[in-house]
Amino acid sequence: MRRHLHRGHFGFLRAIIQGLHARPMWERYLMEEGEIETEAELASRPLDAVPGGEREVDGTALAADDLTARAFAGHPKVRRVTAWLRSELAAAAGRAERYGMARLVRVDFRRIGRVGEALQSLEDFAAAEGLEGFSQAEQLDAYRARFGRAVEREAKRAALMRRQLEAVDWLEGKYAQPVLAQDACRAWLADTLATRLEAAGVATLSDLFDRINSLGTGWAKSLPAIGVAKARAIETFLATHAETLGKTIGGHVAVPRRQRYAHELAAVVPRGGSREGTLVPLDKLIMPAELDGRAGAYRLPQARCLISAHNDYEAVLSWLRSKAGLPPEQVARLHERRRDLASVPGPLDWLHYLSNTQRAYRKEAERFLLWALLARRKPLSSMDTDDCLAYRDFLAAPPADWCAPRSRERWSPVWRPFEGPLNPRAQAYAIGVLANLYKYLNDKNYLAGNPWQGIHVPRGAQPALDVGRSLSEDLWAFVCARLAQLPSTSANQRLKVALPLLYATGLRLSEVVSVTTDDLEWVSLRQPGTKAREEGWWLTVLGKGNKLRRVPVPDATITALGSYLVARGFPEDPAANRIAGGVALLGHATDQAERAPWAKADRAGAEAGVAATTLYRQIKCFFQVCAGELDLVDARGAERLRAASTHWMRHTHISHALAAGAPLEAVQQNAGHASLDTTTRYVTTEDARRLAAMKRFWAN
Repeated sequence: MRRHLHRGHFGFLRAIIQGLHARPMWERYLMEEGEIETEAELASRPLDAVPGGEREVDGTALAADDLTARAFAGHPKVRRVTAWLRSELAAAAGRAERYGMARLVRVDFRRIGRVGEALQSLEDFAAAEGLEGFSQAEQLDAYRARFGRAVEREAKRAALMRRQLEAVDWLEGKYAQPVLAQDACRAWLADTLATRLEAAGVATLSDLFDRINSLGTGWAKSLPAIGVAKARAIETFLATHAETLGKTIGGHVAVPRRQRYAHELAAVVPRGGSREGTLVPLDKLIMPAELDGRAGAYRLPQARCLISAHNDYEAVLSWLRSKAGLPPEQVARLHERRRDLASVPGPLDWLHYLSNTQRAYRKEAERFLLWALLARRKPLSSMDTDDCLAYRDFLAAPPADWCAPRSRERWSPVWRPFEGPLNPRAQAYAIGVLANLYKYLNDKNYLAGNPWQGIHVPRGAQPALDVGRSLSEDLWAFVCARLAQLPSTSANQRLKVALPLLYATGLRLSEVVSVTTDDLEWVSLRQPGTKAREEGWWLTVLGKGNKLRRVPVPDATITALGSYLVARGFPEDPAANRIAGGVALLGHATDQAERAPWAKADRAGAEAGVAATTLYRQIKCFFQVCAGELDLVDARGAERLRAASTHWMRHTHISHALAAGAPLEAVQQNAGHASLDTTTRYVTTEDARRLAAMKRFWAN
């Protein structure tokens, strides 16, 4: 692709022709071409090695400013760009059959006459020679007699400069192009920069804006050979042409992520959607009237509808809101953490404070809604079974432009609804959620039927529950031994409580980070038919589907928890912590200031719970370290530890409890399984006995 010429190119060439200092002109017009050395660095360069870099002209020493200006103009990068501009303009003039102009713009007339040579002004000359009382004609005659050849060269240079500037003006009017957002990066940026950007999936200037607005000041960190200086030069280029680009770099880009306000992020991507063919989240989506479902093929009369929704978008929100949400106090905490300055919550404000279930359901409905609008050009209320089958196939192989890493947040312009192809289990989950959506709309008399009824993932691809994602007893013993050897830091103390707690109770990650001391209770129970009593600690958990359950906790885990509470500045007895709302069982590291003074100070109190992502990463990292130590003696065990995560601890609890003879119903209640069928899939003891018997048979 041939690089285009923008008005900055013509402005820079005019400055070169007129002999202006090239550095400010470069910084004004061509920073995308890269930075040049500082004035001090240029002044220290050996000018004799630079074309046009003489220290004297006609025996007259040049001033320091002239030396630096000549050094800058003679810089290889400046010479290369100037030569390219002259060549491009000559070619453009040739295409217009202006061959004289083509030759003219190639001429570097600085050799004909030089700005700054020893030519005095006429007034200074007359004063120096005592000619103030003579006529101007006589002064001119004397001036020509003294500087004859130099005057001729300067006159020739001035005439040539005028003609070149006229040529540049004519060519600019004919060939200068506006810089547009849809243009390829290669059309405006140097080939080396464009190649590196294209390798990262940044093909157009619009993509470049999106990347910068999404990732902030460090947007170029993952791009090879594009450092801070080149990144700033690109940003300067985009800012210079903001008027024709129609896009700007947001003010949030220069602000650290933790300090950004919600209203700033909300403004990064305007509301839009299917009409423009863009992929935006549900809360940004605007549906065109012809696709909003008011006249959907399977809509029932509004008078019969049991919800107030008048279109498909409102119907999806009604369904989403019907799912169990977060308690008001948790919504209040999230609102404060969001740094939202909006004084009056908007009608869609609740979409920022969803429960885990609501977020999971929103994701599937959002994907299907976008696909219906952009791929099928149909409203949800007109989708039939053939459309649903087509979407099932789409889930297995969504196009690349529908996918982005999970780290691209919902406010970001590079957010996409998918991370990549869905495996069979995820496909089955998506179909189940969408069937639930249409059943809701059918039950509420919004739609006449459910097109997802009877649609399943192909049987051959449908996996069983992977109960193998658990640690063997030997692996768990190795993990416990390694856990006991960890240094006594605050984060390690938390890990020494978290892992045994997960193993002993089978809690989910979202559950274990949300429980507090208020959820622990010491209970004394009489065994039926006897006087004996069973005493111990029980933990009340708000689990999946907003269901409460009680789980017994071992005394050893409570003892470790007591030591951990003391280290955080709270009473050892969980029941003695009287803070409103209780103290989180797993909290933030209290020694951050000593161990990581460079890190941002944590504003949460000592009683606040650790983030789920933080605990997940800590456990994953610990398992990786364990795997590295196990590699030499048990390669397969090390491989399993590398794959292990927090959810493996839940599977390990269930498998080990059943293998130890715990009643199936007790394990089901601990795990919070809705059906015994789910729990029985973990029963492997009979299979182990059968395999051992067959091995004895095979050995005979």
